[in-house]
Amino acid sequence: MSLRLPLRRTALALVVMLAGCANTGQYRDTDVPIASIAAFDAGRYAGIWYEVARFPVPFQSGCTDVTAEYTPRADGQLGVRNTCLKEGRVSQIAGSARVTGPGRLSVRFDTVPFISAPYWVLWVDQDYRTAVVGVPSGRAGWILNRAPEIPQDRLNAALQVLDFNGYDISRITMTPQAAR
Repeated sequence: MSLRLPLRRTALALVVMLAGCANTGQYRDTDVPIASIAAFDAGRYAGIWYEVARFPVPFQSGCTDVTAEYTPRADGQLGVRNTCLKEGRVSQIAGSARVTGPGRLSVRFDTVPFISAPYWVLWVDQDYRTAVVGVPSGRAGWILNRAPEIPQDRLNAALQVLDFNGYDISRITMTPQAAR
């Protein structure tokens, strides 16, 4: 009987996670090569990023005011905390990111056991103010900025990076951010 409850929780967590991954949206032509940035500095990447645009994914449905915070850890990984406002409530998920190559991270969330996901930084501007993130499968992609508002020139550059990496930028949506 005591074994049943943990198995149910694990099964439920896996079903929820797989439902999020089973997004039928394919936002990238996977015949187009995808490239992460070669000169990635995890220390400079650390800090708070505001999501200014994303390709719709089920696990973010209804989310506004989305942020991602990366914190250096003693083990060389980055702590990850994603936050959004959903139906008037703050929703958070925490985990870790391990650098697996230049501009390539493997992200694992604490509440989703045994699963990690590739998270590739496709571009970051020289001052680490704006970043473009994608996944090789093309099922997700994000434009992040250090402030809730993004200047048009950096938004245009970010969209060009997504387009270059095979993403259908006509399907990206802007993420509402409250005035701060």
